[in-house]
Amino acid sequence: MTDSHEESVSPLVRRAAAWSWRLLVIFAAAVVLLEVLRRLGFVVVPVALALMLAALLLPAVDALDRYGAARGGAVAFVVILGLSALVAILSFVVNQFVDGAPQLVDEITRSIEGARDWLATGPLHLSSDQLTRAGDSIIDALRNNQTQLTTGALSTAGTIAEILTGALLTLFAVIFFLLGGRGIWQFVTKAVPAPQRDRVREAGAAGFHSLAGYARATSLVALVDAVAIGSGLAIMGIPLALPLASLIFIGAFVPVVGALVTGFLAVIVALFAKGLVYALITLVLIIAVMQLEAHVLQPLVMGRAVSLHPLAVVLGITTGYVLAGVIGALLAVPLIAFANSFVRVLGAEEPEAASVELKRDDGPLIDATTDDTG
Repeated sequence: MTDSHEESVSPLVRRAAAWSWRLLVIFAAAVVLLEVLRRLGFVVVPVALALMLAALLLPAVDALDRYGAARGGAVAFVVILGLSALVAILSFVVNQFVDGAPQLVDEITRSIEGARDWLATGPLHLSSDQLTRAGDSIIDALRNNQTQLTTGALSTAGTIAEILTGALLTLFAVIFFLLGGRGIWQFVTKAVPAPQRDRVREAGAAGFHSLAGYARATSLVALVDAVAIGSGLAIMGIPLALPLASLIFIGAFVPVVGALVTGFLAVIVALFAKGLVYALITLVLIIAVMQLEAHVLQPLVMGRAVSLHPLAVVLGITTGYVLAGVIGALLAVPLIAFANSFVRVLGAEEPEAASVELKRDDGPLIDATTDDTG
């Protein structure tokens, strides 16, 4: 009876049903995994950031190690140097904004006055009463939403302790990854059955190798974006050119959209400070730099093992932002780069040969010191 019932169902329907329940199981497992990661985000995010930083700093530590420096001393030197550079950049940005804020406020005030005069004397011919009522409406809206704004500020202030805790956890994880990341990976993979252990270790090494290449290449691309756009802003006399360039450098670590979003802030500043023509020139400059990055820098500094299709990058950033906000957008692309190499080597018939091919195809920034690191 059962056989007759099965025969009465189309083979296409049976195959579709078989695929459906398997896909549903995979989807359910993915949802559970994402929920676990979300609940453990306070731990997962610092560890992920630490892994990226370790991938960026490991070649310097290995180089000092090869030249005879003690491993602990090399890690301490590189970490302190990196923290000093980060603090210097942040201090520079804040100080430049503080120093340039009065000039920017004056420029914005003149722009607002000019806009008000244009609205009154231009083709709209708005009366002073209409302009006053519009201004009063804006002020009333701000006052009516003061509670929400204050609550948001207090909520932001309440996260300072969490941010500091996460930063400390990231710092400790970076130190231990640099000191013994290879040993940690060897220990973790002991949970894998022995016949597949070497394959998983080789796949992890290849994934970390791509992650290291991505981190270093992205740093170079971000530097070029900041120097090019910052130089253009300085030549045009846009206020706050240097801090804006620093923000573009930080934003460029989110591929495709990061530098564009932070660059839009430069367009706004140029609009208020110098007028529409300079704002349009700034926009053209940013678009030109983005094209240079997409068609020259990215192919040059990243090999086939790291490069990703633009659609995969955009979808990854969007998904990461939906799931985990700005941090998710920052971590999405390096995670995809890692998974890309990991899966390619894990599924290869000869993992070692596939791993060697990936490393050979990488751009010139890839260093062999990360070959066996996971």
